[in-house]
Amino acid sequence: MQFYKFEGIITNPDWTEENDKRHILRERARKICLKTTSFNQTLKGQSCFYVTDASDNIFHAGIISQESSELSEEIQAYLKALKLSVKDLHMEEITFNAAHSMLQTACRHDYIDDDDEILERFNLDKLCSRFGRFFDYDEKIIDKSARSTVYREADTFSAGESLRPELDRIYAGKSMKKAIGHPVHYMVQTDDSDTRQKTCRLLLQALYASGRLRSRRCCLVRFCPGEQFSSSTYDCLYQSCIGGAVIVSYLTGDDTEDDHASSSRYIIEQLCKTMKKYRNQVLTIFALPRECTILKDIFYENLGSTSFVELKEDFMSGDTAVNFLKGLAGNHGVRCDKKLFSMLEENKNYLAPDLHILFDAWYDRKLKTSVYPQYCTVKTTDQTVLKSAPKGSAYTELMEMIGLTEAKKIIRQALAYAKAQKLFSEKGMAADHLSMHMVFSGNPGTAKTTVARLFARIMRANRLLSKGDLIEVGRGDLIGKYVGWTAPTIQKKFKQAEGSVLFIDEAYSLVDDRDGSYGDEAINTIVQEMENHRDNVVVIFAGYPDKMESFLQKNPGLRSRITFHVPFDDYSTEELCNIAHLIANRKGLNLSEGACEKMEQLFSIAREQDDFGNGRYVRNVIEKAQMAQAVRLLDQDYDRISDRDIVTLQAKDIELTEIKREKRQTIGFVYPGKQKLVNEVRLL
Repeated sequence: MQFYKFEGIITNPDWTEENDKRHILRERARKICLKTTSFNQTLKGQSCFYVTDASDNIFHAGIISQESSELSEEIQAYLKALKLSVKDLHMEEITFNAAHSMLQTACRHDYIDDDDEILERFNLDKLCSRFGRFFDYDEKIIDKSARSTVYREADTFSAGESLRPELDRIYAGKSMKKAIGHPVHYMVQTDDSDTRQKTCRLLLQALYASGRLRSRRCCLVRFCPGEQFSSSTYDCLYQSCIGGAVIVSYLTGDDTEDDHASSSRYIIEQLCKTMKKYRNQVLTIFALPRECTILKDIFYENLGSTSFVELKEDFMSGDTAVNFLKGLAGNHGVRCDKKLFSMLEENKNYLAPDLHILFDAWYDRKLKTSVYPQYCTVKTTDQTVLKSAPKGSAYTELMEMIGLTEAKKIIRQALAYAKAQKLFSEKGMAADHLSMHMVFSGNPGTAKTTVARLFARIMRANRLLSKGDLIEVGRGDLIGKYVGWTAPTIQKKFKQAEGSVLFIDEAYSLVDDRDGSYGDEAINTIVQEMENHRDNVVVIFAGYPDKMESFLQKNPGLRSRITFHVPFDDYSTEELCNIAHLIANRKGLNLSEGACEKMEQLFSIAREQDDFGNGRYVRNVIEKAQMAQAVRLLDQDYDRISDRDIVTLQAKDIELTEIKREKRQTIGFVYPGKQKLVNEVRLL
């Protein structure tokens, strides 16, 4: 499926008259809508035209097409149906997001009846809604590049010896107007994100140039082990990419593969099922970390007879590394010297990104000393700061956690922001001095402390904090026993937290009514110390959502110093079931089908209760099930107990405790036309 926009200049003599009169424009829009609807009916659902703008002699329109052939003829037929003469007509392929935005504009200006109906007609409604996307993915339009350009860029980085031979095979085929299936798909294994992106981009450029792809649109989907997965939505994405490509980037690290392989199996099975369904219509590239052998085996187990070409990043050393550096120097038009080669350590293996960092450092010094000596005192940017944390890092662990979609998003933003500030500083530019202080708001068991601990490690791994420890404190650690003791106590804690993260749990307890002015002294001191240590201490306030909001309202000075507000939503029933599987797998246990169904029933009831503990509740359920299993097995005949019985939790092991089924009742006021509760008062 392809999405195009086309535009041109209207040359009808009567079209330029009285363009500024609203009633004329409205009448023109009505006629365009009627004629567009009639014309689309003749296309029998294969294509759909829509207009976004037809004022000021400029004509903007779009087309959704199931087939890419003869689109120019269809456009001319459409303009004829509208009785329009258009010159300087230009057409280009666009992303679905751009097409969706154009549809919404057309609907607002009355050029079409309903944009949602068009999306449903082409089964695109699951990719977005009026409230945003149902799941996260990126879109790109593949650049058109000459063969020589693709080869030249491929020589500037290395994905092993497999990339160039595959480019040779791609270009060896005859260019076709219409792709006829895909003889192979691809498995790219590399740890560096830049290398992965370049490899995929060059492959797609070559495939489009050779006629193996008829659409330039490509979608990138990122998955983590244990992440919520919808096979129907994924199927919808593949339908939208017919004629193009899908890149599935699986985020995991080699040090946690064993823990997550079992929990990832279901997702991989569904991914492969959908991929096989569309394998002749959509090119698929699976991207995995380089040493991710267990997950790769699971992929191949479920791919059946589908053929894959593996492109794996290889290490370089000795003469290979030297030749690679010479190639980089040649591309920059400079000659190598002994200083460059002396940077190579003997018997050390290098990946291409490592050699790029060495070369960039050498090239920067060469420019400043030999060509532009007036800049020799300017510091060189530490390239490692701009890289994501390495595989198996705390960042990977965070991305692999179940749920927490919004929390992950904001932490990625915070990390990018901190990196940018360091980059600006090292470049000698004026950096923004906003702090990194945060608020974590969420109910019990939503992994606030765990995420805070991982965030501290992430900051250390990216050289944004010197220590990266997590200093956990509560009210008792900050409030002094006597008048005048609170301020020195807090100052001491901030001194201890230098280069680390200070995590203040249940922060609102600092300003309760138990100790009068002690709380005010505590908050005032914290605010002052946050300012004094803004460059080397990150403060995270954590607690229940409603109480944290009240806490921040009491002190505007504190609120103004907090840059990032991170919500930790309650887990859905599906996410709770995934957590249960993960906990069981880490214990070496399996859950029977009956146990899964019983847990789903239990979680759907339990999450409606006021004191629901989210992940903690799931852990307690599993632990109680283990105890029930032990009692059950000991009551059986020893000789009849199999190995499978020992590692499998049955439905009878899951206790359905007495839980009130009444949902929380609320009362409040609602904005007209909206379902947003403004002032909630719980009924006692």
